[in-house]
Amino acid sequence: MSRLSVIALSQAFQGFWNDLALDLGAAMDVVGPSEAVTSSPETVAVIVAAGGAEREATQWLETHRVRPGLPTLVVGTDPGRRTAMQLVARGASDYFALPDDLEMFHNAVAAAVSGGRARGAAVPNGPEDAFAGIVGESEAIKKVLARAARLLPHRNASALIAGETGTGKELLARALHAGGPRRDAPFVAVNCSALPEHLIESELFGHERGAFTDAHAAKPGLFEVANAGTLFLDEIGDLPLGLQAKLLRALEDKEIRRVGGTKSRTVDVRILAATNEPLPDRVREGSFREDLFFRLSTVMLTLPPLRERGDDLLLIAEALLTRVAREHGLAAPALTADVHHRLRAHPWPGNVRELKNAVERALLLSPAGELSADELLPPAEPRVQRDGPIPFPAPLHTITTAAAQATVQLCGGNRSESARRLGISPRRLRRLLNGGEDLGLDFEDDDLAEPLLHSARAGVRWRGRFARPATHGLVRPE
Repeated sequence: MSRLSVIALSQAFQGFWNDLALDLGAAMDVVGPSEAVTSSPETVAVIVAAGGAEREATQWLETHRVRPGLPTLVVGTDPGRRTAMQLVARGASDYFALPDDLEMFHNAVAAAVSGGRARGAAVPNGPEDAFAGIVGESEAIKKVLARAARLLPHRNASALIAGETGTGKELLARALHAGGPRRDAPFVAVNCSALPEHLIESELFGHERGAFTDAHAAKPGLFEVANAGTLFLDEIGDLPLGLQAKLLRALEDKEIRRVGGTKSRTVDVRILAATNEPLPDRVREGSFREDLFFRLSTVMLTLPPLRERGDDLLLIAEALLTRVAREHGLAAPALTADVHHRLRAHPWPGNVRELKNAVERALLLSPAGELSADELLPPAEPRVQRDGPIPFPAPLHTITTAAAQATVQLCGGNRSESARRLGISPRRLRRLLNGGEDLGLDFEDDDLAEPLLHSARAGVRWRGRFARPATHGLVRPE
């Protein structure tokens, strides 16, 4: 039987470990911080429980060594990225801040347990072991996982994971890492849309002391932190054009240079990227480099939305219900026929993320031992009125803005789904919802308008012509 070793640096998660072991069918050894780590051959992972004791976890990693090849997962409560970087830099395979990262932590431990079983078996159980944390039996998800399984043996195989918001792109990326040759090295995830543009370069490539204001000390970037492992770039389409060129060079040359530095550093990193919008459209707009797209999309993995996965919806709802019930110390009620009907009737534009929130809300608000269908979803879906709100006749800009607002309302506020239904990019949808943001500029060519608007916001003076179309030119008025 696979075993898990828990180093209890604090009592923050006391009582959780036995439930986790029972859920995964593994044995659990819980020891104190001063005890030696004596992992048996059946041990598949070391878990450092450091809720509120993240600093002590750093010290523990510096003074203790675990068996080579054994994943070391640190669990805390501090969601700060700096804490995660410090722990990974000192030897942790990964860091999870609970409760936000509970699902990812559960999947990482499940992958370790499954990997241990596969290694201990006379005949490997097959590619499904690597994806044990991904729930689903539909043909749609099986095709994606079968395609992904072909990448597992290849250390340097990159992939572009596409799919709507909430479909589990990071979960698939973590499974590819945990099931491949780099499993014992760090997995580092970064959301390209969540970081300010002026900080992204420093976060990815690091900086030297004095490179810019407040750079009081040199800092390694995420490429260096993920060395020998996997760097997951989520929302890659939002990476600025200038950094796209630097990323492409890093992928081609296996070298990076810190901001303000003169020395190139060799890195061995496998890149997995994800996007919730069609990157070919961004390439045509001129906001994403075609050569970088080809480099990242050697293998495309497209995760289907919940509405295309049939009965997987019910399987995932049951798995989520069991998980959140355990988290809140409640019994997991059965899903009634009425609940099944509500689940099937909803389009789930937010996919698994929306489903998890709905299940958790219903569990907390329903009577004990029940899951109320009325609490699962709002009683009335937001719908577009047949006699409005789109005005007509009206100026074209007014009509398109109203159509964008109505579609967002119809999709329950999900902008990615709204852009997909309208057949436009999320960036153009944002402009429509913000009243156009044309800054007094009126262009028929939306591909040209985007870089001009971006530059105008930044106060850049443009002179000369753009390559497409060649006849456009602009001198920003004084």
